[in-house]
Amino acid sequence: MSADAPAAARRRDGGAIFALALAVRLAVVIWAAGRFPPTADGTYYQRIAERIAAGLGYTWLWPDGVVTYAAHYPVGYPGAVGALYALLGARPAVAMLLNAVLGALAALAVHRLASRAAPRSRAVPALAGALVALHPGLFAYTPALMTEGVTGALVTCAAWASAWARDRRPALAPFAFIGLLVGAATLVRPQALLLAPVFACLALSGPAPSGSPRPRGGFAARAARRAATVLLTVATALLVCAPWTARNCVRMNQCALVSVNGGWNLLIGADPASTGAWSPIQVPDACREVFDEAGKDACFGREARRYITEHPGAWLGLVPRKLAATFDYCGAAGWYLHASNPDAFTEADKVALGAVETVFERAVLLLALVWAARLPARAPGAPQGRARARALALARIALLALGVAAALHVHAWVGYIALLGLALLHGRALLRAPLLALAALAVLAATAATHAVFFGAGRYALVAFPLLSGLAALAAARQGSDPPRAGAPPAAGAAVSAPLGGSGDELL
Repeated sequence: MSADAPAAARRRDGGAIFALALAVRLAVVIWAAGRFPPTADGTYYQRIAERIAAGLGYTWLWPDGVVTYAAHYPVGYPGAVGALYALLGARPAVAMLLNAVLGALAALAVHRLASRAAPRSRAVPALAGALVALHPGLFAYTPALMTEGVTGALVTCAAWASAWARDRRPALAPFAFIGLLVGAATLVRPQALLLAPVFACLALSGPAPSGSPRPRGGFAARAARRAATVLLTVATALLVCAPWTARNCVRMNQCALVSVNGGWNLLIGADPASTGAWSPIQVPDACREVFDEAGKDACFGREARRYITEHPGAWLGLVPRKLAATFDYCGAAGWYLHASNPDAFTEADKVALGAVETVFERAVLLLALVWAARLPARAPGAPQGRARARALALARIALLALGVAAALHVHAWVGYIALLGLALLHGRALLRAPLLALAALAVLAATAATHAVFFGAGRYALVAFPLLSGLAALAAARQGSDPPRAGAPPAAGAAVSAPLGGSGDELL
């Protein structure tokens, strides 16, 4: 068997995973297309996409016939859907097909990332891809004209691009490609911009590819080159958004990177009576006479920050509620389908789908905790005293027990925080984990941080589900690192794998 045979087999597996994910989602689209009209935020996206397709731009037609420029919701999703509507007709099924293709690409991206994390296995990457392809919360959300599934797919593909960029260092074009994908995700969901420097740093981590030129200069010169590469990635993402930012500056009487709803969301998340989830906004007295869309958002933001400054303890006390609303139970697919057509998808159907989805997601969380528990306790060569080692071991046991207990109970959000804590306990050793794992943890942390500040909802956790599902599959992998580029020998001094319980120089 040639050296390329395993790689070719994994590529075939990736094609099969993509086909499986696409087939499942297309089946859902065929079933849903004539039954489930847009609802909730999807109604807004549908109307804006129709206006964009008709050449009317991102504008809003009011009941009295007045047309105004708008930017309350991000433009990325209705813009993409509007472009397809202009070509294929303004039917919700067209948007559902876009969702299906992007969801299938996310499954392929996770398979390819898992192939790097477990280079000697076909089963582990196949499991990772299959978990995404068959995730009930992801494929059942395909009919929703909503942004979370699309954002999750774009972010996952950006993580895949980071692996590609890592293989091609010191070339800069792959880092610009990361920026393009993160920029597209930012137009769909603005907080995705936080991941641009993270994914660039992940691409710069790990051993240099075989055959790459030896870095020149001292530490300062190398650090400057790395900083410039990260800045290139961020700048590219910002350039993707720049035309829309300029449009907002001209049309909205106020500059905004993407949308003008940050103030609204911050104010909702600062309501002392909040359950942690979305609630109707209580307009502050100072904003009652402000009617301009961007101006009202700015006013809401000022009032929210004023409340947070005056009542920091009360605001921080809302964080557990927000995280619980985000991570305890997703149920987004069932909620959307039932809200769209309660006759075609009954309350009982919603409960049944929610139960299946919850069991699936808790199993993913448990497997992710197993992966984190298997990480080596320290970076190779790092000194560690006996007392410190004992304290770290006890902390690991405590966090693992807490995470498992939370995953088996109603408060799953505690389990996700325990997963992050368990991983971070390993310090520098964590940086040697596979890119798939680091990307999953980064997206999870960014999601938790964002919705701890604003407000939570189960559908917001969907963004992290593809990469977390891939991370869960790594629990079945042998210890080892991402390998060098396919067909290239390992970099000097880089171990490709180490058995569980071995030296721990490389992780998964």
